[in-house]
Formats: sequence, structure tokens, C-alpha cells
Amino acid sequence: MGISQSMFRRRKGITLPLPEGGVGNSDTVAGGCMSLASVGFGFLLSERKRKKKGRRRRSECCEGRENKSWLLAETGGKEGVTEPQSVVSSFRFSFGSQEAEAESPSAAATVLLLVSIEGESERSRRDLDVALAVEEQKRWRRLQSLEECISPVAGRLVRFSYAQIQAATWDFFSELGMGASSRVYKGRIGCRLWRMTVAIKRVDGPDRETAKAFCRELLIASSLRSTYVVPLVGYCVDSQGLFLVYKYISGGSLDGHLHQHDKTRKLLPWKARYKVAVGVAQAVEYLHFGTDKCVVHRDIKPSNILLSSKQVPMLCDFGLATWTDGPSLPFLCKAVKGTFGYLAPEYFQNGKLSDRTDVYAFGVVLLELITGKKALDQNRPQGDENLALWAKPLLLQGEDAIGKLVDRRLPPNSCWKELSRMARAANACLCTDDSKRPSIDQVLDLLIGEDDACNQSLLTRSGSLTGFGSQFHGPRVEGDIGGYLALAMLGISDDDDNVSYGR
Repeated sequence: MGISQSMFRRRKGITLPLPEGGVGNSDTVAGGCMSLASVGFGFLLSERKRKKKGRRRRSECCEGRENKSWLLAETGGKEGVTEPQSVVSSFRFSFGSQEAEAESPSAAATVLLLVSIEGESERSRRDLDVALAVEEQKRWRRLQSLEECISPVAGRLVRFSYAQIQAATWDFFSELGMGASSRVYKGRIGCRLWRMTVAIKRVDGPDRETAKAFCRELLIASSLRSTYVVPLVGYCVDSQGLFLVYKYISGGSLDGHLHQHDKTRKLLPWKARYKVAVGVAQAVEYLHFGTDKCVVHRDIKPSNILLSSKQVPMLCDFGLATWTDGPSLPFLCKAVKGTFGYLAPEYFQNGKLSDRTDVYAFGVVLLELITGKKALDQNRPQGDENLALWAKPLLLQGEDAIGKLVDRRLPPNSCWKELSRMARAANACLCTDDSKRPSIDQVLDLLIGEDDACNQSLLTRSGSLTGFGSQFHGPRVEGDIGGYLALAMLGISDDDDNVSYGR
């Protein structure tokens, strides 16, 4: 029994003290066995606790890796490789974990890029605000300069506010006409006791050119006082726009009476046409000789001639008008402006502008009054599109060919004498050599039949009776006129700058 206990102790590596009574005591042996059992049981409990603690540590480690994978927005990759799936995951990673932020430079770059974009946007807004402020300052300076420019004549005219213009036109409701740089509206000004119908022209376009055109037209139109010129009533200078207020002429334009027919508008009879011819000649004579400075209209045509209720012609639209040093004193223009079909050859080809430029255009208007045809019409047979080129050979044949020119829509002419004067005046006005072209006062004498001896000499000198045919149909001039017609037929025209509001 003692041997067995000793072997047991050696086998387990446990040394137990032997009882003093020897090995043969049964009580002693029983007590040793109980001590051995208690020691073995305690050993097993401590071993189990150690295993539980190890499992807990492994579980916490796994949870840490899972949390880190969630922060990195991984979908199964390795821990050391960062693959952002979206901008949102990058933001979650950047702000949620300092350790992971150091491991992912791409996410930090995304944040820096977004901050940079916001900075550029803010800088762009500041630049835009600065540009708008500079533009507003320039516009204000232009208005101040414009005020100084028109100050000499501002006292003669009524100045309207933008609110008054807006109310007079019913918020720009009734539009009468338009062009590339202007629009014209019908309106009413005044109070209940006295109201006046007006035509309000709004000048639009690039700021600098708009101000120049507005100032020039206001200065010229305000200086004119004639029965045959549409009067300027007032103006408006405002940051919302520039406006010229003219008296409204109710009879419509000559263009509408000659070329636009309906049930409410009848053809002009011969007596009315002759009256219009004399009235327009008087208006042009006033521009050239009746003012302090010679005014060249540069765009005389039927759409810029308005008729009153009594069929009195009135010249309008001075948007292209300019001053010259005097009659028969030409100067060169940088830009040719006007309407094809009415441009004098020397003005169209060389930019040479003088009072004789208006005389040529008036000659074309006379032809339209005689024939009822438009200055340019692509619907006519080839070669006859230009009215001046078509009519000139017939004018050179004298009175025998006048019957081929007259408007066939009207009954036989009972005013043959007046018609003959109009034809002779037209022939003289259409002389291609501006040095031989008569002045407008001489043309007016032709129309009213004064000083027949002087008129006979004038017609001979200008080629209306002899010698003009070879001059007109010479090789050089014919080639120039052909080029002029070709360009006109292509539709190259500055007519967009002009507005007719009487139609």
C-alpha cells in the first residue's frame, strides 16, 4: 500500500507529506486519498477557466477585425488593402477612424478635392460679383455721359420716366414695328383732360453703340421744325432702356399705300401721289438747306414716309441721319448703311456721302410713285428686279414711253402734266455721276414746273434729254451697277437698323 502511494505521487508529480503513524494506518490512507481528490478537482477548474479566457480574447479580436472591416467598407478583401466603394464610405472612413485614415490616402485626397472644388466655386462667385459691379459702373458712367451729351436740347423736350413709358405703352403691349436695334410701340401720354397718341421708339443693342445712336438721333430730330417732318415730343433715359417719343401719324406709311393692299386701304390716286412727291421733296430740301447744319437722312424710302389723315407726307426715322459741313460737300463713311435699292452708286461703292445721296434715293421713290412697283422685287423677270435699272431705258425714251411706266392698277391718268414732271425729275435724280446729279431744290423746281428755261438746261446737263444713255450704259458703270444689283439680290442690307411704325 505504501509502494502504491509512492508510485502515485511520483506519477502525478505531487509530493505529499506522509503521516507520522506510518503507512499501515487505514485512516491515514483514507485522508490522503481525499486530499488528492480535492487537489485534482481544483486543477481541472483552473484549467477550464484558462480556456474560457482564451476563447473570450479570440472573440474580441474577431469583433475588432469586423468593426474595422465595416469602417473600411470592405467586402471581403484583406485588412491592409483599402478599396473605397463610394464617396460616402470614404467619408465614414475618414471621420470614423484615425488609424484607418492614415492607412487610406485616397480617401483623404477625395476630401481635399471636394474642399478645393468648393474654394474654386466661391472664387468664381466673387469674380462674377466683381464683373457685374464693374459693368454696372460702366453703364452708369455711360448714362452720365449721355446726359451731358443731350443737355443742350433737353430743355426743349419732355422727359419721361421709365414708369411713365411703361404705363403709356401698356407694358409694351402694342408693337408697331421692329428692327435689329430698335422696337416701336404705340402709346398714349397725358392726363384725362388731354391725351396724345405717340409712337415710342426703344433703342436697343450694344451699350456703347446704342448710346451713340440714341444721342445722334435725339440731337438731330429735336432740331427739326417742319410740317413735313414727324416731330419729336420727348425722351427717356433710364437704366432700363433708352426711348424716343414721337408724335403718332395715323395715316400709315407710303409703303403700305403703294405695296400693301387690303379692303381698308385704297390705292393712292394720281393727284395724291403728286402731292406726296412734292411734300417729300420739300422735307428733304428742309433737311439740306433749312437747318443750321446740312442733315443727310441716308434712308429715304416709302416705309420712312408717313401720311397724315389728309395725306400730307411726313419724313420719319432719323436713326441713320448725320450732319455734313454743307450741301455738295461730300465725306467718306467708314460703314455704308441704308437700304439696297435706294443707295447711290458712289455711296455704295466708295462710301462717299453727301446731300446728293438723298437725291438719288428720292429718285427711286418717285419711280415707285409712278409705277407702283417696289425698288427691289425678286418676283419680277430676271434682269428687271431692280426698279431703277428697269425704268431707266424707258425714261430715256422721253414722254412717248411714260405710258409704259405708269401704274396699270389705276384708271387712265388725267394728270399727265404732273406725271411728266415726276418722270423728268426721277430721271435727273438717278444720274450715276453725283457731280451731275441735281440738288434737291432744283428737283423741287422740276416738280412744281418753275423756271422752265433753267429746268431745260438742268435736264440737258444731267443727261435726262441727251447723252445720258451712253453714260449710264458704259462698260465701267454697267459693271458696277451689275455688282450692286447682285449684292442687293443676295439680301445684304442694313435695313434692320430702321423701323417703320406707320404701317
